[in-house]
Amino acid sequence: MSKGTKYLLVSLPTSISPSNDHDEALTALRSGVTTDFGIVTPFPIPEFKIGTLDALVQQADELAKLETSCQAVVGKVGDSLKAILEGDESKISQQKTVNDSEDFWKTANYIAALMVVEPVDQYLRSFTWNKVKYRADKPLSELIDTLQKEVVSIDNDVRQKYNQYNQVKTNLTTLQRKQTGNLASKSLTAIVPPSLLIRDSDYLETHLIAVPSQLASSFPKIYETISPWVVPRSAQRIDADDEFTLYAVTTFKKYSQEFIHKAREQKWIPREFKYTEGGREAEAKEVEKVAKEEKKLWGEALRLGRTGWGEAVMAWVHVLALRVFVETVLRYGLPLAFVCGLVKTTPKLAKKARNSLDQSYSYLAGNAFGRDKKGRIAKDDSSTSADMQATGHMGDGGDYSAYVCYDFEIN
Repeated sequence: MSKGTKYLLVSLPTSISPSNDHDEALTALRSGVTTDFGIVTPFPIPEFKIGTLDALVQQADELAKLETSCQAVVGKVGDSLKAILEGDESKISQQKTVNDSEDFWKTANYIAALMVVEPVDQYLRSFTWNKVKYRADKPLSELIDTLQKEVVSIDNDVRQKYNQYNQVKTNLTTLQRKQTGNLASKSLTAIVPPSLLIRDSDYLETHLIAVPSQLASSFPKIYETISPWVVPRSAQRIDADDEFTLYAVTTFKKYSQEFIHKAREQKWIPREFKYTEGGREAEAKEVEKVAKEEKKLWGEALRLGRTGWGEAVMAWVHVLALRVFVETVLRYGLPLAFVCGLVKTTPKLAKKARNSLDQSYSYLAGNAFGRDKKGRIAKDDSSTSADMQATGHMGDGGDYSAYVCYDFEIN
C-alpha cells in the first residue's frame, strides 16, 4: 500500500438526503467530500445486537483501545517482515496482502488462500463483514472479546517465530564469522597442525597467540622475557593474515596464567584452542546444519509474518467497523438509518476533505458549532469540547465533529 494514502471512515444519517434513501445519502456524502479531496466507496456495516446505553459507552472506550492495539500489532509485524526481507520495499509490499475469503475461512485451505489474497486498498474498497470469523448475530461484547484474543494471538505467534528465526540467524552468523574472520577470532581447527601442540604433559603447555601485524616484528625478541619459565626458542609461526600473525609458544604449566596475563598487557591475543579429532569436519557439518535450520525458519517466519500481517489488518478494519457502528448508535440514535463510506485520500488532502464535510454537515451537531463572521465553522468552544469529551464523542484527534469519522493509514 502506498505510504501517501490516508482513509476516512465516515458515517452519516440517511436523513442528509431529502428522501431518506441510503443510495441518495451515499451520493450526498460523495458530494460533501468532492472528487477534489478524495474518492468515496460504500463501506457496508451490518446491524449488530445493541445492549444498554451504558454498555455502548463502555464498548466505545474498549474499541478505541483495541484499535490502538491493532495498529501497534500491524506495525510490529510489518517491522518483522522488513527485517526478514532485509528492507527490500518491493518484496515487502508483495507480502502485505489480506485474505478475507469466507470460503477460505470455512475450509482453511492454504491453496485457496493463495488465490484470493488482495492488496489492502482493494480489500478496503470491497469490504464486507466476515460473517464466518465474526458472526454478526453475536453480542458486541463477544465480538470485541474475540477480536482482542485474535490480535494478542497474532502478536504472540509472529513474535515467537521471528525471535526463533533471529536466534538461529545470530548463531549462523557467529559460526560463519569463525570460518571467515581474522586470526584473532576465527576457528583455528583447520589452521593449527596437531603436531605443534604439546598434549598429555604434566609440566608443559602450548599457547596460541594472535599478534597484531604492527607488533609481529618485536614478538620473537621479547616473548621469552615477559614471564618466567617460557621455553626458549619455542615460538613457531603458524599463519598470518592482513591483521594478525599466529604463533605457538610453550611454557611451563605453573606459569601459564602469568604468561597469558602478560601477553594481554602486550596487546597480544591469547587464543583458546583444544584439539579434537575430526573437529574440522564437525565444524563444517555444524555450519551446514544451522544454515539449513536458518533457511527453514526464514521461510516459516516469512509465511507467518505475511499471514499475520493480513489477519492483523483484517482485525483492525473490523474493529474500525465496530467503532463506527457503536458511535453511530450513540450519535444518531435509534432506529438505525445511516450510510457509511470509505474516503480514500492523502494525508495532505484529508484535512480539506474533513473541512468540506464540516461545511456540509455541521448542522447535525445542532448548536455545538458556531460560525465566524464569514459563515465558516468555528470549533473553539472549550466548554462544548469538554462536554463532548466527557460523553465519549470526541474524534481521534481530540476534535469534535458533527458526524462519525475515523481516519487511519495502513503502511
